Amino acid sequence: MGAMPLVVGVDSSTQSTKVEARDVESGDVVASGVGRHPPTSPPVSEQHPDAWWTALVDAMGQLGRVRDEVVAMSVAGQQHGLVVLDESGAVLRPAKLWNDTTSAPHAAALVDRLGTAAWAKATGSVPVASFTITKLAWLAEHEPEVLARVARVMLPHDWLTYRLTGAHVTDRGDASGTGWFDPTAGEYRPELIAAAVGDAAGWLDRLPRVLGPWEVAGTITAASAAELGLPEGVVVGPGTGDNMGAALGLGLAAGDVALSLGTSGTVFAVSDTGTADERGYVAGFASAQGNFLPLICTLNATKVTDTVAAWLGTDPPWLAELALAAAEQPGSPMLVPYFDGERTPNLPDATGSLHGLTTSVTREQLALAAHDGVLGGLLGGLDAFHEVGGRTGGRTFLVGGGARSRAYRQRAADLLAAPVVVPFTDETVAAGAAVQAGVVAGVGSYDELVGRWRLGAGQTIEPAHDATAVREAYRVRAGRATS
Repeated sequence: MGAMPLVVGVDSSTQSTKVEARDVESGDVVASGVGRHPPTSPPVSEQHPDAWWTALVDAMGQLGRVRDEVVAMSVAGQQHGLVVLDESGAVLRPAKLWNDTTSAPHAAALVDRLGTAAWAKATGSVPVASFTITKLAWLAEHEPEVLARVARVMLPHDWLTYRLTGAHVTDRGDASGTGWFDPTAGEYRPELIAAAVGDAAGWLDRLPRVLGPWEVAGTITAASAAELGLPEGVVVGPGTGDNMGAALGLGLAAGDVALSLGTSGTVFAVSDTGTADERGYVAGFASAQGNFLPLICTLNATKVTDTVAAWLGTDPPWLAELALAAAEQPGSPMLVPYFDGERTPNLPDATGSLHGLTTSVTREQLALAAHDGVLGGLLGGLDAFHEVGGRTGGRTFLVGGGARSRAYRQRAADLLAAPVVVPFTDETVAAGAAVQAGVVAGVGSYDELVGRWRLGAGQTIEPAHDATAVREAYRVRAGRATS
């Protein structure tokens, strides 16, 4: 009897490419690898796509001999980045990434041109600098000679799928973050591209075909199989954006919510209906499952507690212990943590503020205020989702690097007054890509694999203190900060 077939999930993020090979029956990770990307940071944040391929080759090499058993793979990648190719398939310039802010003026101009209501109605979202359409507008202004040579437009995950299969395809999840795709109608909006480049003629032919949630992108080419050490005939899934991949990897269903704590923070929920927030707070993305994934992004997350820890001469794990020690102490100050401006609400020039300082405030209370401020911002995003008709009531997950913190775990449950699940796996994006690969390989439906692989299983944190008054006080303070 031969070895059990494996599927590979790829998470191509801004910093690195991670791969996981999973047993198709149990979902167990049998091997993993990681390849690093060149460092980049705003305002000019660019990477050549070749670096992603090099990282993928490196990461796949770390899987070793188990690669012989791989039958399918799929790629979840960083959202929004702009990749442009010429007629021969050559990359014309380095990709502009989601966190490249040079297109901020173009985002503002696009919004001014059509208005927030029109954008929200057409795409579910109001463009900001991260959206692909703003980067295309930047290209039109600053590098018209490059724009004139563009034959194919891709997102990062699209390009990796293209390298794997030769197919120019995308999925509706990642497409919904471009600014030129209507996730409700499931179609491109050429008039929006015209707003960015002046004329939509011929542009629909340059965009990738949008695959269905479980549609096969193709099979790996002989050349790519040889480079990656894979057998020929490996099936490649449609892929998706990283947030959509994380939703798959958690097994999110309608009503479930994920709070993601990294350097920045996100809140996303699976919804059966799309959202259209004219304020621009909620991005009305599509999911990789066929429904919707409204998402809210905050700029200030774990970097806030990292900073406060440095101020207090300690490290984040000890800051967490200090915060937990203060949970029952009355009179803690309130931190509105807009240290580096804020995305939600859109206050790029804001600064942080600390309220309620007295001579009796302790370092423990300052530590608690730092954690509560970060979580208050994320839960404000959840409030924004509810304000546009979003429904929750299912499970709440806490993911990202911050989910390892005892204080973030406990205070998330306390502020929500509800249990929070911390998944056993740290690599939810790669897990999501792997389950997508499993579905296209025919080893089970998505629901079957979610159950069989125990996706979303984790430690449940119950509320220990009633912190709902703290959450309400944060709403008041943050509301004042926006006025």
